[in-house]
Amino acid sequence: MNGNDSVSVLKGIGPKTAALFGRLGVFTIEDLACLYPRYYITYEPPIPVEEVKSGQRAAVRLTLTAPPVVARPGNHFSKSKKLTLVTANGRDYTGTLRLVWYNMPYMKNQFHSGSTYIFCGTPVMRQGRLTLEHPEVFLENTYEKQMETLKPVYPLTAGLTNNAVVKAMEQIVPYLESMPDEMPKEVIDRQKLCKFGQAMREIHFPFNKERTIEAKKRLIFDEFFTFLVLMEQLKGQRQVGGNEYPIIFPEEVKSFLKELPYELTGAQKKALKEIETDLGSSHRMNRLIQGDVGSGKTIVAMTALYGVVKNGYQGALMAPTEVLARQHYEDFTKMLGSKGVRIGLLTGSQKKKEKYQMYEALAKGEIDIMIGTHALIQEKTVFSNLALVVTDEQHRFGVNQRKFLQEKGFHPHILVMSATPIPRTLAIIMYGDLDISIMDELPKERLPIKNCVVGNGYRPTAYRFMEQQIKEGRQVYIICPMVEESEALDAENVIEYTKQLEKNMDSTVRMEYLHGKMKGSEKEEIMKRFENHEIDLLISTTVIEVGINVPNATVMMIENSERFGLAQLHQLRGRVGRGKYQSYCIFMTASDKQEIKDRLEILGKSNDGFHIANEDLRLRGPGDFFGVRQSGDMDFVMADIYSNSDLLKAASQEVNRLKQDGFDFSSIKNNNIEKKQDFATQI
Repeated sequence: MNGNDSVSVLKGIGPKTAALFGRLGVFTIEDLACLYPRYYITYEPPIPVEEVKSGQRAAVRLTLTAPPVVARPGNHFSKSKKLTLVTANGRDYTGTLRLVWYNMPYMKNQFHSGSTYIFCGTPVMRQGRLTLEHPEVFLENTYEKQMETLKPVYPLTAGLTNNAVVKAMEQIVPYLESMPDEMPKEVIDRQKLCKFGQAMREIHFPFNKERTIEAKKRLIFDEFFTFLVLMEQLKGQRQVGGNEYPIIFPEEVKSFLKELPYELTGAQKKALKEIETDLGSSHRMNRLIQGDVGSGKTIVAMTALYGVVKNGYQGALMAPTEVLARQHYEDFTKMLGSKGVRIGLLTGSQKKKEKYQMYEALAKGEIDIMIGTHALIQEKTVFSNLALVVTDEQHRFGVNQRKFLQEKGFHPHILVMSATPIPRTLAIIMYGDLDISIMDELPKERLPIKNCVVGNGYRPTAYRFMEQQIKEGRQVYIICPMVEESEALDAENVIEYTKQLEKNMDSTVRMEYLHGKMKGSEKEEIMKRFENHEIDLLISTTVIEVGINVPNATVMMIENSERFGLAQLHQLRGRVGRGKYQSYCIFMTASDKQEIKDRLEILGKSNDGFHIANEDLRLRGPGDFFGVRQSGDMDFVMADIYSNSDLLKAASQEVNRLKQDGFDFSSIKNNNIEKKQDFATQI
């Protein structure tokens, strides 16, 4: 079996299934091998119904009180025109649980009234009742063996099941075991790492927890090591040559800053001074602006780009989403358009004709600042005189994506921006090739967000509070509980939540839902309507984490907040508190575990992203291989800079040691990790 073979050579993968794998970036056997599990399911001893809590995975021994019922599409029991529901009720001596399966009508014949089974899953509240959706089912005599196992759960897309991925993985075991080891032998020996092939097999087919931890340790170390090697290679490229575009800010830039309706913070002024010094020095700029959510990074980048244009050059700004790119385009046009600056927009969803007009104008030098998404790094995008490249939400782009953009010009200046707070000890490692500007002040007119961490019983009170805010003319976000199994269920979960909310809130509240399964144009249209205050309440998955700036939004409630990393919760919270009104964030949790409450209280007591990052690192500590991953952080698929900070430091030490020994880093070519890093943010 060859790593370059298409996944369609595997049994059970026809054109339709191959296309579904393609949506996850899996086209070849090698891609499939590196589709790592998102997490592992463990099987704990069964507990009574009375101890079951919403949002906490549990195993329950239940006896069916009646045969399962099938609700066909269109039936008023079915909550969707497309989904068939199978429902049943099971009870023990302490209470009753509702059981639901979507689009699995055959489940009706799997159970008999009066029979007892072990059901495993994560309960949620549905229509005021605790419900197990898509639970796994076991006979009592087989569950004991199941308790000794770990079950991998993979990234999925609508139409692709976890079982389909597992069956595909089973066919490539010989390939997994034979994958070459690119790591230098001396590093493997010093770090006491297991063999790469052994790690690849164990990560997909865990024998026990201890061996899975060793496998994860090896693959996480490889991710950090490869990332740092790629950074070394980029650093080498950046150090070639001096400043090809010496830039001095003219009077127009100072006038632009004086015309702003507010005064810049001390941190903004300091960052701008550092940028101006870099641009006029003998070396080209390689600078990171690490600023907390709402600290005003965009106006700093806009000023720098304006200065570049007034020196006769072009600039580029790459954003991770179309919504954010369009928002930047509108802001830049509003603030710089009247000053004669020609702004362009380039996104994937634009029509061909519109794109070609942009390509042509850009190549002719008729566009001064081009704003866009990944479309900026396409072959057809050619700049005539690119002097400054800005990447927004830097952690959302893979190493190669950033490299491709800077290669669009002849050694342009580089400015990257990130709102992800990283403890300084780790930032020095992650951004060792960049000069860092820290923006840790919020604009004076911003009021601190008021936070609270509460249990499910507070929900009715929260709804009434939201209604009051809406009556006062404000707007509200609710971040829906995450559904792990698939994109389709995430969408269904948001839709169901919205239906229930309509019954619990005033009929005058204009609400709409948003989820990742929608087309880009649909998402954009809904976000635009929310921005224009045509929607009062937006129920959404985490797709709004980056890219919505609505100063009128004052309340955010995050359901099942214990399932998110603190950095992501802080990013989500950053969607409110952006205007002149007092804002609030409600962290809803179904957990009564003290360690989870302690973690969330860090957010409840502070709005300082850097403090939160340091506290998260302190609380969680290194070596937490099965904890909450900071979703979306950096470029990593499996690694987490918080939980695995010890491995990050070890990888950094090894790269520095090899560098001192004159090691040839070009000999390390783990292309798949590069590809997965570039693709990670799209899953």
